[in-house]
Amino acid sequence: MKYIDEFRDKDLIDKLVYTIKAISRRKIRIMEVCGGHTLAIRKFGIPRLLPETIELLSGPGCPVCVTDHRAIDTCIALAKLPDVILTTYGDLIRVPGSASSLDEEKALGADVRLVYSTLDALEIARSNPDRRIIFAGIGFETTTPSSAIAILEAEKQNISNFYLLSMHKLMPPAMAALIEQGVKIDGYIGPGHVTTVAGADMYLPLIEKFSISVVVSGFEPVDLLQSVLMLVKMAEEDRYGLEIQYKRVVTRDGNIKAKEIVDRVFECCDDTWRGLGMIPGSGLAIRKAYGAFDATIHFNVNIDPAPEPKGCICGEVLRGLKNPDQCALFGKACTPASPVGACMVSGEGACQAYYNYR
Repeated sequence: MKYIDEFRDKDLIDKLVYTIKAISRRKIRIMEVCGGHTLAIRKFGIPRLLPETIELLSGPGCPVCVTDHRAIDTCIALAKLPDVILTTYGDLIRVPGSASSLDEEKALGADVRLVYSTLDALEIARSNPDRRIIFAGIGFETTTPSSAIAILEAEKQNISNFYLLSMHKLMPPAMAALIEQGVKIDGYIGPGHVTTVAGADMYLPLIEKFSISVVVSGFEPVDLLQSVLMLVKMAEEDRYGLEIQYKRVVTRDGNIKAKEIVDRVFECCDDTWRGLGMIPGSGLAIRKAYGAFDATIHFNVNIDPAPEPKGCICGEVLRGLKNPDQCALFGKACTPASPVGACMVSGEGACQAYYNYR
């Protein structure tokens, strides 16, 4: 199959659902850790097709959702500095900080600009030599290579007024942390885009340590249902392991060149995730060799820790402990037009996905 309509074929979907229902006997909890999967699962109504033995959980798969308040407040403080242009991707500017958001600060006069790539941010730096340009780098293994390339290009082109604030995170440590924190998970639907870059083998330590199954999935209904079927089969056969459903894109090794670039520029560090707290080795810091482009070195802003907004259960949603509609704010005080919590900001956030496809 190679066309989208083939991956949405009703007859094939019906056959997959029939097979899942025919073999599923054990109660299992399956978590997806990809914002694209969260959106697709709700958009296509996948939970309603499955038997009661299967529970789908939404995990920390949305980059802006897992970025904690302190990181957002840091971006806001940087945007307020003299001669600074803060650049970033679209969703981040709407994420609420402790008292404001980048969107609000932009309206008040801060120079906050949306870009479609890190190279756009580099061009802004080249065109504004008298300004300091900061790119707020956010995302998992999928977007990290582009941030690494920006730093390498800035060095190559001698662009000395470009800085990167690395808020990049790694997925496997968060997947492990969820289990270590006591969240019952029988299998993971592995993120397709993340694994395209990083390679499926990155889950092997997780699988061996926790005896858990990971199936890397695509994003269409047939992809997701086939991935669920693969996880159900492993559970029913009392085995665990790594399987790739998304074989048309994902390999065991991933994009070797992209990984080499990331390893050249970044090194692992501890990082804080919204809802999960500090997770060892889950972040990426810029190596000392590229310190000239590290915003954390060249800009000093003091940010106090901030709690989640009163009544917001975004942290529990990100851990799969509660569904968005269990929040008292959901669909009332908190909507996509006026989000209280980060999970309602992005179209791939669990709360907005629930809201849009109820």
